[in-house]
Amino acid sequence: MALAALLPLAATADGDAKNGRVLTNTCLGCHAIENYRTLYPMYKVPKLGGQNEAYLVAALKAYRDGARTHKTMHAQAATLSDQEMADVAAYFASRFDD
Repeated sequence: MALAALLPLAATADGDAKNGRVLTNTCLGCHAIENYRTLYPMYKVPKLGGQNEAYLVAALKAYRDGARTHKTMHAQAATLSDQEMADVAAYFASRFDD
């Protein structure tokens, strides 16, 4: 039963890190700055390097679909296709300094 729950996450993690690198320029404006916080409302912006690839895909889809609420992240995720989300996630998952 527990393995079946993981299958959809594994299926989403087929990203192209090389293409993802090109797509992350906007992301790095906030997510590559250590201890970065937005002004209002106050949000701590997490670093994404080394994060789990499947988690990143799921988070981006949740922002796009409105299950997670953050206006900036919704706007960013809304511009990405499922493949682009997988590519961005593959890039960040492969990094440990971003």
